[in-house]
Amino acid sequence: MEKLISFVVVLGVAASVLLQCAAAQTVHVVGDSSGWVVPQGGAATYQTWADNNNFLVGDILMFNFSTGEHNVVQVPKESFDSCTSANPIGNTITAGPANITLSDAGNHYYICTIGQHCQLGQKLAITVSGTPGGAPTPTSPPSTQTPPTTPSPKSGTPPADCTPTPTSSPAPSPKDGGPTPPDSSSSGVFATFLVSLLPIAAAFLF
Repeated sequence: MEKLISFVVVLGVAASVLLQCAAAQTVHVVGDSSGWVVPQGGAATYQTWADNNNFLVGDILMFNFSTGEHNVVQVPKESFDSCTSANPIGNTITAGPANITLSDAGNHYYICTIGQHCQLGQKLAITVSGTPGGAPTPTSPPSTQTPPTTPSPKSGTPPADCTPTPTSSPAPSPKDGGPTPPDSSSSGVFATFLVSLLPIAAAFLF
């Protein structure tokens, strides 16, 4: 019964970890319904959008744009500020819509390299944080697995199960022989002898 309870506890922990991981991944549609375009309000448009979102490692940025009209590429801050495609991080994605997974924490910068689109505000800067569920997840299993460490007491239970068999076998021998109780050593020898005979008897029976 204890093994079943331990198994259920471990299963519950695994399920909660999976749920946390699934909940941690969010798809962020850049610019929401506007998509990835040259914004009417300039660069402040995407800056405001970024400020209203929380980005975590594992999340996905979805850039909605028409192929051939826009593109997206990740660049370092210097290229972002000057709106140049120098020193790109990865390849320029020209087919829309484009999904980019945020694989590491820190500041990420994206621009459109077509024409003057970046200068007109088609640029995005975001800050990615590490998953908050990542730190608690390792700590929670040890706390919940502390109860499952009760298997070590279980390893002590087999000796408890073994002790009844010797006690049950000596018990009948003193009862049958009234004079033998005074001699404890002889009863112990007799009990060991009976225990050694049990496998032989079992072999004959089965």
